[in-house]
Amino acid sequence: MKQDVRQARDARVMQEVLHGRRRGLAALAPFAGPAVVVSVAYIDPGNFATNIQAGARYGYALLWVVVLANLVAMLFQSLSARIGIVTGSNLAQLCRQHLPRPLVWVMWVVSELAAMATDLAEFLGGAIGLALLFHMPLLAGMVITGIVTYLLLLLEGQGARRLELTIGALVGVVGLSYLVELFIAPVDWAAVGLHVFKPDLPDGMAVALAVGIIGATVMPHALFLHSGLTERRVRAGNDVERQRIIRLSNLEVVLALAVAGLINLAMVVMAASAFHGGHPDVAKIETAYQTLVPLLGGAAATIFLVSLIASGFSSSVVGTMAGQMIMQGFVDFRIPLWLRRAVTMVPSFAVVAAGVDATRALVLSQVALSIALPFPMIALVWFSARRRIMGAFRVSAATTVLAVISALVVLALNVVLLLDTFGLVSL
Repeated sequence: MKQDVRQARDARVMQEVLHGRRRGLAALAPFAGPAVVVSVAYIDPGNFATNIQAGARYGYALLWVVVLANLVAMLFQSLSARIGIVTGSNLAQLCRQHLPRPLVWVMWVVSELAAMATDLAEFLGGAIGLALLFHMPLLAGMVITGIVTYLLLLLEGQGARRLELTIGALVGVVGLSYLVELFIAPVDWAAVGLHVFKPDLPDGMAVALAVGIIGATVMPHALFLHSGLTERRVRAGNDVERQRIIRLSNLEVVLALAVAGLINLAMVVMAASAFHGGHPDVAKIETAYQTLVPLLGGAAATIFLVSLIASGFSSSVVGTMAGQMIMQGFVDFRIPLWLRRAVTMVPSFAVVAAGVDATRALVLSQVALSIALPFPMIALVWFSARRRIMGAFRVSAATTVLAVISALVVLALNVVLLLDTFGLVSL
């Protein structure tokens, strides 16, 4: 009963916005949520590993890469949200409706594997944080992470808003944690201001890290999920309302991903301030924690783990949601939530049981995402520019050109990342 009352109230408020009776932040608040949820993909444990290594080895030099990666993410997430709002279908459904059947099946399989690879990084991140914070075996941390994320997923049955608020709170925990870290670490703010805008790649390893930051920024599952979250948010009655929703969605994307970008910048800044001077070889999450204790104190190390756990929990939830949407969109089939959660946990347990280093597994999962990324990225650019699909709301020629250039850059960097990973090129 309470859920029905909340949904009716939310629907009434949204209609007030669409009819112009609410403006400013009061208009944005009812529609906020989808971009906040997908922003978790940009601060997941995989980002922790990459950002720590970048800051420890090169100090503040690669901050500009984080900024560039975030701008590309804003562009593509806004396109994903746009097609959901305009068509009333998510990206996977549009692929099933408009692409050849053999290609759809290939895209589904590759996207499912990417969802599992995503969950591997996110699931392991939360487990590593729990294991280090509470001095428990990694397998025990994995079991707890699985239980907690499943309980969080059950919130969706009580309404999307409750889950969105919970995920937003976890994002807030990560953000506040790094805000505190910046007050603890001895930051050179003048150097930060310089390197946010000054491109600098000191050597081949810096190029490899830049490739890793940019190449794995636009996440396949986030592109699928964002379109699904917006298409079921609210249905516009006419083009005027549809345009208003798009404007609010674009504003939310900018704000949510700006926060995610600032958190990523803070990760690099903290690692640069704490490790670059005397511990430039720090590359693992476990090593970062152990090194923080003598350098900045136990409080800083604990805050670091709390942020990692919050990141792991929230991103694992989002990854499972995306996997469910991918299956339903491509093949019109849905499995119980507990089964989806169990299946995506299997690779993580297999990796740990096989003795693979957890941080190494995080890095390898990004390689799997690089293989899957071309499919949703190219499809998104194609659909958003098609008048037959988007009508009057297809993106402008300038936006299409910018999206094509960005896609080519990201995909080229992903190819370099794959070649370097498999030893075919040396950076």
